[in-house]
Amino acid sequence: MTYCLDKKSPIAQSQSRLLQLLGKVLPCITRPIVLKWSTTQVLGVTEQLDAGVRYLDLRVAHMPEGSENNLHFVHMVYSTALVEDTLTEISEWLESHPQEVVILACRDFDGLTDNLHEYLVACINNIFGDMLCPRGEVPTLNQLWTRGQQVILSYEEASVVSRHRELWPGIPYWWGDQVKPQELIHYLEHMKRCGRPGGLFVAGINLTENLMYILAHPTESLEKMTLPNLPYLRAWVREQCPGPGVRCTNIIAGDFIGADTFVSDVIRLNDKLLRC
Repeated sequence: MTYCLDKKSPIAQSQSRLLQLLGKVLPCITRPIVLKWSTTQVLGVTEQLDAGVRYLDLRVAHMPEGSENNLHFVHMVYSTALVEDTLTEISEWLESHPQEVVILACRDFDGLTDNLHEYLVACINNIFGDMLCPRGEVPTLNQLWTRGQQVILSYEEASVVSRHRELWPGIPYWWGDQVKPQELIHYLEHMKRCGRPGGLFVAGINLTENLMYILAHPTESLEKMTLPNLPYLRAWVREQCPGPGVRCTNIIAGDFIGADTFVSDVIRLNDKLLRC
């Protein structure tokens, strides 16, 4: 949801106090810098779904000075889009694509109280209703089609999941936290050698800046850092094998998904299963 980050947004509460202070004292300098390193997608949510994306990383937050029940998305700063409106947009897309299934990963929950968690779950149920697949064994597509279910929704707050059968526990995410693509691939291969988690999990081919990199490249952005390295990362994607094997991959997530053939490369991996 970083395609709609708010240029006037305060720095999120989850960030360091120093960064929050700089955002208040020097907003004209701090906010543009934070924004260009926080933006990981340029396509809107419907455009992402049209492009073939079926896993959405939704980091939910409540702005300190926001309306009581207005929930936003967050990635260092807050989004202009509201959570309820975005979930409705996804639901409307699914209604017009009845054989498509999406995995929605709700996490972070910056500033959410117990009451706001329950409000969010109520919104999820009201918007998706019978589209939600209750947690249990990971279903096949045929099972989901038979039941008319189109949404697997993971919720990274165990106490809330325990109260709601329609929510799945948080999905493990292999995040390398690396600037260099070679180091990121090294990390992912290490994780594969350790063995995959049971059930759903994500391998993230997301490059991540650090303070030293930002200071050494003051005119760059996350997009400028990522795009030249996509061919290298995409080559790794094409080598992966889906399936239940110990070293098989499952969900693969990436940034700036409209910039190359990443989505089609991931989808094409399923051909390897058909040849088994």
